[in-house]
Amino acid sequence: ITGYLVDRIGRLNTIKVGAIPFVIGWILIATSQNLTMLLVGRCLTGSALAMGPSPAVVYVTEVARADLRGALICMGPTLTSFGMVIIYTMGAFLHWRTVAWLSIAFCICPLLFMTLWSPESPVWLISKGRTKDALKSLTYLSRRDKKAGVAEQQLAELLKEHNAKKGQTIQQGSSITRLLKALIRPNGYKPFLLLIFIYFFQQFSGIYITIFYAVSFFKDVGAAIDPYVSTVAIGVVRMVIGLLTSFLLRSFGRRPLYMVSGAGMAASMFLCGYITREVAAGNMEKSYVPVICVLIYMTLGVTGLMSIPWTMTAELYPLEIRGMAQGLTISLAHVIMFSALKIYPFLEQMLGGVYAVHWLFASASLGSVIFIFIFLPETHKKLLTDIQD
Repeated sequence: ITGYLVDRIGRLNTIKVGAIPFVIGWILIATSQNLTMLLVGRCLTGSALAMGPSPAVVYVTEVARADLRGALICMGPTLTSFGMVIIYTMGAFLHWRTVAWLSIAFCICPLLFMTLWSPESPVWLISKGRTKDALKSLTYLSRRDKKAGVAEQQLAELLKEHNAKKGQTIQQGSSITRLLKALIRPNGYKPFLLLIFIYFFQQFSGIYITIFYAVSFFKDVGAAIDPYVSTVAIGVVRMVIGLLTSFLLRSFGRRPLYMVSGAGMAASMFLCGYITREVAAGNMEKSYVPVICVLIYMTLGVTGLMSIPWTMTAELYPLEIRGMAQGLTISLAHVIMFSALKIYPFLEQMLGGVYAVHWLFASASLGSVIFIFIFLPETHKKLLTDIQD
């Protein structure tokens, strides 16, 4: 649904539409008198949450400069971590109904900012034949550029690219039909398969499993520290390193960052698995080493496997299917995430021990490095048309 709206009504309008169930959901939660109201409110906020990332990533991909694109997209997960810290802090000192009322402000403020200061994507406007609106958008986005005629030059380039691609674009049929036809072509199925494999490696490297099962994970590794303290440490590391990653993506390509991340995660998780096995066998005493290994693993994960795949979902697809394809890819990524999270509690028994699960994560991390080295093209500082070609 989100993918259809992104292409149909625009990137910003889709985000604005998503704010409606957010506000209604939080109001229901804040005023709930029974479990049904709580569940309905939670379903609405969950649905709205699913509508936000896809159009936001597509929007940033299309309006940001090539050298800033990755850094700005990477700010999304970082700000998510920051938001979680804020909510956890509010929850520690305020009543949950008060937190629900305050959460409405997190929906309304961005909606107000977008209405006042954010122009619609010029790429989408051109695709809809709204050339004058596209020029206004480009003029606003390039207002700080001291060169004269920058907006007009950018408009001419976008029109040239649009007209060159127009003859190759599939225009007939419904949105789903066009998506399926486009996915048969090389510039459709190649990025789709590439991204699905990347998300598979991402989830089974254990990076999100470690976050969702943080308390039980630290209990299993035999760490000589309170698991809840370790969980807080993970949250802080994720937020701080996320900010650092945004700057790294301005200077370094996706491929080297991803491969360094995967290799480091594999090494730290292999060592963590070895120590876990030795502690369980009584050959070693509990220590802080597993915690250090997991924090290193998380640090390297945020700089690569956790962040970079989300930056590429809109970069790799052609304009005519970008919204639908990106929405489909994100949906499948969450299906893979759901599967990995549900399988994790049974992996210890299936593989013969917690240490074996850690080694599975290490193997998936190493496998992702090999996959990226062979198949992923570099997109750093490249125009979207160059990436698609």
